[in-house]
Amino acid sequence: MANTYDKNDVVLEVRDLTKHYPIKKGLLGKAAAYVHALEGVSFDVHRGETFAIVGESGCGKSTTGKCVLRLVEPTSGTVTLDGEDFTALSGEALTRARQKMKLIFQDPYSSLNPRMTVSDIIAEPIDIAHTYKTRAERDARVEQVMQAVGLDLTYKYRYPHEFSGGQRQRIGIARAIVLEPELVVCDEPVSALDVSVQAKVINLLGELQEQYGLAYIFISHDLSVVKHIADTVMVMYLGHTMELAPKQELFDNPLHPYTQALLDVIPKIGHERIQDKKILEGDVPSPTNPPKGCCFHTRCPHCMKICCERVPEMHEVGPEHTCACHLFDKDLSEEDRTPVAINAAVAADL
Repeated sequence: MANTYDKNDVVLEVRDLTKHYPIKKGLLGKAAAYVHALEGVSFDVHRGETFAIVGESGCGKSTTGKCVLRLVEPTSGTVTLDGEDFTALSGEALTRARQKMKLIFQDPYSSLNPRMTVSDIIAEPIDIAHTYKTRAERDARVEQVMQAVGLDLTYKYRYPHEFSGGQRQRIGIARAIVLEPELVVCDEPVSALDVSVQAKVINLLGELQEQYGLAYIFISHDLSVVKHIADTVMVMYLGHTMELAPKQELFDNPLHPYTQALLDVIPKIGHERIQDKKILEGDVPSPTNPPKGCCFHTRCPHCMKICCERVPEMHEVGPEHTCACHLFDKDLSEEDRTPVAINAAVAADL
């Protein structure tokens, strides 16, 4: 369900986004260590585009979304929204800019206030922004959005506990689009739903994107969902960007060993057996003590000597296709390319 969008119309620019969470100890609360949640992440989102961020749990996907929205303040880096430095805004200017970006939460059960009616939940953003002059205008906008997301108008005065998970997520989606934002961050919006409901919500997001010209940052660990909805895909691991490419290019020609491993475990009817799949060895390293060099080298089947020593740069390997892997560094010496066993690489970091 990829969309046609203007590649020259960039709504969001993220550059070198970094987030380190301090681990404080002692009476004075000094930082004894840091959780390296994000390390120099950069990407662009175009108007009308669905930009997907994928990876295992703990890779930094949700932190990226929170830093873009400034729900948490990044340690460094910039977020530019419509040509304006969003990270430098404060006060009323920040409040106004935030009307252009909204969030759809992962859990439709805990993200809705149980004491508010559906009408008040959806209207909360326009109540805060004061975008209507009369109560009639407010109610008319709520009804318009309810119809857009497929909610019956008789639900206006009901409460969240009266609805199923799919209906609750539609309420959350209505709340996110009621101000007609330019960008919506979807943080695993269908992971808590049944598979049959997931398809309906995904199709709804596509319809709303076409109707309102929305750009999405779609955060997910489910590559089968991403394949259906995304235009561009960024693969993350331990806070780093591993690979970035248009959706079809990434699925047809995955180049980073981590991307290949992620795609290899997608169920394929009538294809290779489970025993033939490339299963990654070991666990994800701790973000408080990330490996030296390439953060993936402790699990990489193609680990070389240079991987244990130097962080790889993003290499342009094709049109709009970049990959952070030393395998694509043409200037490496034969010594740098010396293969290293995974177990030996792990031992070197302990």
